[in-house]
Amino acid sequence: MKEELEQIMARYPQPRSAIMPMLHLVQSYEGYVSDAGVELVAELLGLTIAQVRGVSTFYTQYRQHPAGKHHIGVCATALCAVLGGDAVYAAVSEKLGIKADETTADGLFSLERIECNAACDFAPVMMINWEFMDNMTPEKAVAILDDLAAGKPVQPERGATLTSWKENERVLAGFYDGRADEGVSAGVSSLRSTPKGGKK
Repeated sequence: MKEELEQIMARYPQPRSAIMPMLHLVQSYEGYVSDAGVELVAELLGLTIAQVRGVSTFYTQYRQHPAGKHHIGVCATALCAVLGGDAVYAAVSEKLGIKADETTADGLFSLERIECNAACDFAPVMMINWEFMDNMTPEKAVAILDDLAAGKPVQPERGATLTSWKENERVLAGFYDGRADEGVSAGVSSLRSTPKGGKK
């Protein structure tokens, strides 16, 4: 991991600017921002542990406890909630037997209530490993969880076929996985205001 952290640092004129992708890389190895990861990032950047920990606890994308192989985030903001997001969250929580910020005993799933996924035109929205799952219903959410538990491929309406949370964290650290053009990048709801109205 140290060598790859140094590769990230080398991309930036000011090394401390690399702190966020470096923390994503830590998560891709550890499953969360571990104490050892924080210490290594601090050492490499010449920062204090408190400075690095301050960043890792300020941004909600950094986990303080191990995430599951598949990290589920259900939008809890008003629009998603009104359109059924609360029911989606309740169904996912019941199905997995966990609440927000918890991980299943088998390490397969973790759950988070997210304050706005910035995809209101597809509300209610659920994310899996940071990939959007649009227009969710409790039934669709449970079916997706069943497929993931069975090891079946899951294709979001937009974006690439789901991989693991750790693999996506590696991409967020800046290591290209060759899948950027896989799947649809913009859905019809987002394109309605364009000249062609989302039609090809």
